[in-house]
Amino acid sequence: MTDVALDPTKRGYWTSDQEVRWCPGCGDYGILAAMQFLYTELDDVKKENTVFVSGIGCAARFPYYMSTYGMHSIHGRAPAIATGLAVARPDLDVWVVGGDGDMLSIGGNHLIHALRRNVNIKILLFNNQIYGLTKGQYSPTSEVGKVTKSTPMGSIDAPFSPVSLAAGAGATFVARTHDLDRKHMIDVFRRAHEHKGAALVEIYQNCNVFNDGAFDAITKRDARAEMMIDLVHGEPIKFGAERQRGVMMDNGAARCVDIADVGEDALLVHDEHTTNPSVTFSLGQLAMDRRSPTPFGVFRAVDAPEYAAAVGDQLLAANDQKGPGNLEALLRSGATWDVV
Repeated sequence: MTDVALDPTKRGYWTSDQEVRWCPGCGDYGILAAMQFLYTELDDVKKENTVFVSGIGCAARFPYYMSTYGMHSIHGRAPAIATGLAVARPDLDVWVVGGDGDMLSIGGNHLIHALRRNVNIKILLFNNQIYGLTKGQYSPTSEVGKVTKSTPMGSIDAPFSPVSLAAGAGATFVARTHDLDRKHMIDVFRRAHEHKGAALVEIYQNCNVFNDGAFDAITKRDARAEMMIDLVHGEPIKFGAERQRGVMMDNGAARCVDIADVGEDALLVHDEHTTNPSVTFSLGQLAMDRRSPTPFGVFRAVDAPEYAAAVGDQLLAANDQKGPGNLEALLRSGATWDVV
């Protein structure tokens, strides 16, 4: 019998020896399990070629629990660090893990530039609409009116939609899943892994200590039929227990409608390969109140030049004796100034 620790098709092979330290009942456990099970199904991966980079926060403990390479880095800077790694080592599978505060507040600038450059990194954004590690302050995705320790009279900030933000930054892959459906997470993570370029996956993740039930109106089993909109490429966007509702574009904005009122021909046909990110942006604006029907799945997946490959081409040209210069010779040329 093959030792589980030596069999890459077993979860134990991808599980580190570190004790998992999240609060009991935290949604992070489900996300971790989904990632470990995904790796048991992939044929083209190796531990030594896989890296998880995180920032600061509860989600940032993720690299400790994967039996791969990993780095617990600086608050908000994980996309920047991962960019350097992906450019220097384009042969690696590089994942970035962070929460909504880590990614969208102090790390917002790093996130949008990694997306616009189309660096070959896969970004998992754990969205629980709260700062969990620092004990319950409001975050960039918290709803207006959210009462927390840092907003005792209710937040007056309009929240970010990570999906719309990614679309606005020109992300070539944008998706959303949630921590209560392992199969859906695995399917979405697989699509992100297969994508060549920057991929952002927003994960609705419950913080059962500081924001318990934030997504219950959408993701609880008895609510899903009416509240979850499954995006299927090439099909009209329909949802509801009887498939009686749908999504249409109305003056450039996505809105939910009753099919009986508008007719099925009026529905938006989901095209994840569209080069125009405006539809992705509009779909991301649905359910900003977190109590309305919400799209899940792959919003956008398009091909575009990947950043590390372009950098590599420039380096080859710079090192070509027939090119405009020789980078290696320049780096080894010594000082070019006099110190007096």
